[in-house]
Amino acid sequence: MGQPLKVNQAKSNRGGKREGAGRPKGAPNKATASIREIARLYTDDAVNALVRVLTDGSAPHAAVVSAANSILDRGYGKAATIVQGDEDGGAVKFATRIELVGVRPE
Repeated sequence: MGQPLKVNQAKSNRGGKREGAGRPKGAPNKATASIREIARLYTDDAVNALVRVLTDGSAPHAAVVSAANSILDRGYGKAATIVQGDEDGGAVKFATRIELVGVRPE
């Protein structure tokens, strides 16, 4: 092992992004793959539980709405988020202003 680093000594060759490091894009994540497979074993039970809440007349309204949203999201996909444009229907315009203010000492 090398010499220990001094308190103010820079760590020039440690950490940071390294070329070729990490999982390549598109490669499956092996750590979560098994969890995903286990979760998918319970898909039918999960959907049935949502349907039970949805059809339970004594369930709180918030639970019924949440169950309905979950079922619809899984059946049809989540609804698209629509961003409204300006008053003419055009794209939303953003302006950024940077103001530098100097103070003169007296």
